[in-house]
Amino acid sequence: MPVTEKTTQKYTHKIGRRKEAAAQVRLFASGTGVMTVNGRPYQTYFPHSEWQSLLLAPFVTSGMEGKFDVVATVKGGGIRGQAESIRLGIARALCVFNPEFRTALKKLGYLTRDPRVKERKKYGKKKARRSPQWSKR
Repeated sequence: MPVTEKTTQKYTHKIGRRKEAAAQVRLFASGTGVMTVNGRPYQTYFPHSEWQSLLLAPFVTSGMEGKFDVVATVKGGGIRGQAESIRLGIARALCVFNPEFRTALKKLGYLTRDPRVKERKKYGKKKARRSPQWSKR
């Protein structure tokens, strides 16, 4: 990551996960609302408006839109899992910044890590649970 003026500012670092996606989120307290994901603006990384609203939801809930800069690095998983992992990281970082936000964020489920992951394939099966087709003869 190139050295910028952002690295000298104070920030809160949190990790969010969802399925196979893991996001490292840095929340800069004195910001202007700029959000970058893997070095790109979040509008280009997440072109669909539903994914963009997932990222902004913790800020809208806490009433802090445009007051923080976010730098997120996300790996693995699909695009929706990446968006939800960033949302969890942002919500956790907001709770560190102001503990009063915790009740509103928890009520909407933004602080809950979704534990569902893909089930592993078992031996003797075609997939995790799908058995081979049975034939009488």
